[in-house]
Amino acid sequence: MLSPLRQLILALMIPIMGLVMMPISAYADRLKDMTSIAGVRSNQLIGYGVVVGLAGSGDGSSTLTQQSLEALISQFRINIDAANLSAKNAAAVMITSELPAFTKPGQTIDITVSTLGGAKSLRGGTLLMTPLLGADGETYAIAQGNLVVGGLGVTGNDGSSVIVNIPTVGRIPGGAVVERMVETPFLNAANIILNLHKGDFSTASNVAEAVNEIFGDGVAIPLDSSSIKVRAPADPSQRVAFLSLLENVEVEPAQPAAKVIINSRTGTIVIGGNVRVTPAVVTHGSLTVRVEEDTDVTTTATTTTADGVVTTAPGAATTTQDTEITIEEEPAKAFIFDPGTELSDIVDAINAVGAGPADLVTILEALREAGALRAQLIVI
Repeated sequence: MLSPLRQLILALMIPIMGLVMMPISAYADRLKDMTSIAGVRSNQLIGYGVVVGLAGSGDGSSTLTQQSLEALISQFRINIDAANLSAKNAAAVMITSELPAFTKPGQTIDITVSTLGGAKSLRGGTLLMTPLLGADGETYAIAQGNLVVGGLGVTGNDGSSVIVNIPTVGRIPGGAVVERMVETPFLNAANIILNLHKGDFSTASNVAEAVNEIFGDGVAIPLDSSSIKVRAPADPSQRVAFLSLLENVEVEPAQPAAKVIINSRTGTIVIGGNVRVTPAVVTHGSLTVRVEEDTDVTTTATTTTADGVVTTAPGAATTTQDTEITIEEEPAKAFIFDPGTELSDIVDAINAVGAGPADLVTILEALREAGALRAQLIVI
């Protein structure tokens, strides 16, 4: 039998779940798609290790790899000089991974192994036991296992080579065992902080209103353009159920700020839907100057007369430069932006005059300088 308190909680959760699942708008998004929970995050791990078992594609005579092998072998009470070790079948590598939130000791995580020295390929290699460290220098996982390499590299005796994909990087699915859990404030903090993926004051206000409409006034308070504070249940055992309801609350995002994004490297231009132009007149035309260079060659001859015989001998050829300049100017076309002109009108007007990406950038910059462009012009 359920206790009276649990029965009351269950009775309250059922209608709340019905409200949460009810779509607010055709354009509404779930909070789990719009926000992240402060303190619930993954942590980067890194380690240095040695891969062995390579078929002659290792680091060779690398001092770093030889010293690493010497230090590794010395742990088994075997004394050997690093100079006597060959790293032809071994490679020094760096291991990277991410430790997800709430991962417990004994669980496994995937790792990526990348060559550090002159190894040509990691295909067929085995990573030896390597500790993975966090930003605080503590060991959070131990990595070891056989690599999966998607690339292939082949080198011929004449120096020719063929490389498919990247053979110097491999992965080990579940290749690291977690040894320590990262503590999070999720169970101890009095409040839950929701951080918007894209900061916006209007959206933060909409999120707080949507949460308060379902869970009651004062449950959610917007802190700034990116964060909303939500009062969490006092009982830690109820937080998971509360979060499962909270992350499915649907909120209609506010309209984004008007922006025009220009990629200077590719010529790509993205104009936001809220871009407006105040009354302005734009004249657009193009001038093309074509210069063609040509060389005219003229042959010469020398004529001599001896004993009544005329002899003609070829002389040195002379060259003359011939330059032809052609100027083509298309008639300038003008178009007018009326008050409240929207995105579709801007595109139609610019397409009508045959403006390319470079011309479009010039027109937008001129409109901004004239104060007629009601949007941020951002060049990336």
